[in-house]
Amino acid sequence: MEFRRIPGLPPYVFTIIDGLKIEARRAGRDVVDLGFGNPDLPSPQVAVDKLAEAAQNSRNHRYSASRGIPKLREAVAGLYQRRFGVSLDPDTEIISTIGAKEGFSHLMWVLLQPGDVALVPTPSYPIHIWGPYFAGADARQVPIGDGTDAAGYIDRIIEAWELGWPKPRVVVLSFPHNPTTTVATKEDLQRLVDWARDKDVVLVHDLAYADMTFDGFEPPSIMECEGAREVAVELYSMTKSFSMAGWRVAFLVGRRDVVGALAKLKSYLDYGTFQPIQIAATVTLNEATEFPQEISSVYASRRDALYDGLQRIGWDIHKPGGTMFAWARIPEPYRDMGSIEFATHLVEECDVAVSPGVGFGPGGDEFVRFALIENEHRIGQAIRGLKRGLTRLA
Repeated sequence: MEFRRIPGLPPYVFTIIDGLKIEARRAGRDVVDLGFGNPDLPSPQVAVDKLAEAAQNSRNHRYSASRGIPKLREAVAGLYQRRFGVSLDPDTEIISTIGAKEGFSHLMWVLLQPGDVALVPTPSYPIHIWGPYFAGADARQVPIGDGTDAAGYIDRIIEAWELGWPKPRVVVLSFPHNPTTTVATKEDLQRLVDWARDKDVVLVHDLAYADMTFDGFEPPSIMECEGAREVAVELYSMTKSFSMAGWRVAFLVGRRDVVGALAKLKSYLDYGTFQPIQIAATVTLNEATEFPQEISSVYASRRDALYDGLQRIGWDIHKPGGTMFAWARIPEPYRDMGSIEFATHLVEECDVAVSPGVGFGPGGDEFVRFALIENEHRIGQAIRGLKRGLTRLA
């Protein structure tokens, strides 16, 4: 059978390194896994307790609401008011999604069709590149750089729109950015909002790392910008901020006609997340308000352990300002390898697994991504392995 959409997908290169890691562990080697960005910290206890309680009530076993239960949407509005000073209408400007990937993918269905164009960063989280493709549209990739220049990336977005035809109708953003760790200021986002209002472009901002930044920097919501309600929507996820990856709870907020369009589509596709999960998420948002800061401090310590360790062995990288990752250019003596070959070398010679940068798009092949999903002791072990196996470093 000839399948649709699937033939255009490249091999998922992360599985190559994962396979090598599994093989090495079966052989008895202790590989430190800094590859897949799967949070290792437990979810808030209040979430677990409320889930168990709500699951005992058989009324919660029935179909739920694809938009999200009202109290959950009210809790999201409360979070945005506390965290960003933004007032949102729970009925028209917030919808619950089954994780950010589901929300983003189906959002592309309502914004794009064959013949349409979206601008997306490269390198990027893979669904940002492939979501428009699943909708039959063209995703034009705009280089985001090495993680140090959000303003320059916004310049390139505007230039790509001016030079492109047909004119892109969607711009995908994500700050702090996975994988490059780029952070943007409110002034950066305001400039883009002002531009989008003039050009009739929809901005889709994935704020997956809303609470995971370091050194005192607090990332803005695009909804803080003047005029954002006219042109922007934003995805907020509980995956990283509340260490609830497997729960699949996220939200789309912002421009009400876009939120309404996604709600209409989802009414045909799903009945929402299991209701006890929604109830637990509601209580967590309302009661575990300090949890994201606690999580962020753990990742900050891990970032410092990795960054300082890499500097000691002669691998100079940009110090991440946010996310749970480090984006590391392949050291000069190994740059002829490319990211898959280099990541393979790290497993085989250093007992360290990382993600090849090319898996995030063609703009990433000179890099690898470290995920901060091991504690400082294990990161120290990884540094020792890297020092042992990277013999070309000074």
